[in-house]
Amino acid sequence: MPDVIKIKRGVDIKLAGEADKKFSTPKPVESVALKPDDFHGVRFKLSVKEGDEVKAGSPLFFNKDNEQVQFCSPVSGEVTHVVRGDKRKLLEVRVRADKEIKYEDFGSANPVHLKRDEILSKILASGCFPFFKQRPYNVVGDPTIVPKDIFISGFDSAPLAPDMGLIMQGQEKEFNTGITALTKLTSGKVHISLKANVKTPDAFSHVQGLEMHFFDGPHPAGLVGVQIAQISPINKGETIWTISPEHVVIIGRLFLKGIFDARINLAITGSEVKEKTYHSTLIGASATAFTKGNITDGNNRVISGNVLTGTQIEADGYLSFYERQITVIPEGTEPELFGWLIPKTDKFSISRTLPSWFQRQIGEVTYNLDTNQHGERRAFVVTGEYEKVFPFDIYPVQLLKAVITNDIDAMENLGMYEVVEEDFALCEVVCTSKIAVQKIVRNGLDMMRQEMG
Repeated sequence: MPDVIKIKRGVDIKLAGEADKKFSTPKPVESVALKPDDFHGVRFKLSVKEGDEVKAGSPLFFNKDNEQVQFCSPVSGEVTHVVRGDKRKLLEVRVRADKEIKYEDFGSANPVHLKRDEILSKILASGCFPFFKQRPYNVVGDPTIVPKDIFISGFDSAPLAPDMGLIMQGQEKEFNTGITALTKLTSGKVHISLKANVKTPDAFSHVQGLEMHFFDGPHPAGLVGVQIAQISPINKGETIWTISPEHVVIIGRLFLKGIFDARINLAITGSEVKEKTYHSTLIGASATAFTKGNITDGNNRVISGNVLTGTQIEADGYLSFYERQITVIPEGTEPELFGWLIPKTDKFSISRTLPSWFQRQIGEVTYNLDTNQHGERRAFVVTGEYEKVFPFDIYPVQLLKAVITNDIDAMENLGMYEVVEEDFALCEVVCTSKIAVQKIVRNGLDMMRQEMG
């Protein structure tokens, strides 16, 4: 039996609306969009204009600071909209998909026989490089840096998280090929973390070049940041890349077929979804195919991703680049008589003042929650609640206050290099002061990156 790393601090939020473990009939993708806001820390320049014809793998925009880093279309078709916001900020590039996708040909190759520079060049040219996120700072990777390690989280512990076995079903060969390519990109190891005491997905079994680790415990055990902190903590001056398993598969297809084949498997979840199933689709696909006629009547919130770290979108909006689920829950706009004074059993809390805490101790409880915060922002006080759900060896409140006061030295000393905004998502949930914790962390990371380089 392999060693198991146990995460004790955290909490699982069991929401109603888990997806059935089956795939629906594939639905055609009519349009896709790439959203620059998905790629933090990048300054963009367009490669196309409205009316241009593109293929899958054709660049839509690129990084001004490193023109090798390209962001490519997942489909072939016509560029229909270049959406801009205030001060002409680029918000979306939309492409109407052809009925039959045409691909740019990057040439197939066996990564076993390629050098690092050759593998990196193919990944950059095809638009696969943005799959790599860089730590510290949680930004798109820098191809000029050789990371000390590459980390993959092989399970998801977030609320209503997709089943990784289904997400990766039938893609063993592609994943294996992708891992072979990844081993050439790092000076260290390629690590994958798996959930203990459950069957390992077939795609992750018997893969050469993978360093396997097993984790047990509540969310955020499935977050790659928690896993890095336990296995290979980041020190000042070090760089680690992270990537999702489904994106490793896309890199594997690149080397097997020579094309940017951006197919992914997507879970449709949430209490307000009628048919909660899995779908095969494309990165950046329109959510319309999954939401139209499939959401209950009422005021609902559609989220690209999970309820803790996802992005709110319109029902006819587009998937975020890095997400593998859509979640729909009710908006919490209705006033509550006496609010928290009534000890209801349908409210989630880690506090012993509500019955739900005792319910969780004696059995599994499923909640049908909305977006209501049950309070407003107030003084930021030390309550000890953050530490109950934050499994890092870091003082979370002190670190956040260092960010708020722009104290770079304190941020360094308190462990800012080890964390990103998603690591604080549960702190935001349990915060009695209703502080926008993730936004504060993101601002702190941007500040450090600007000051430290």
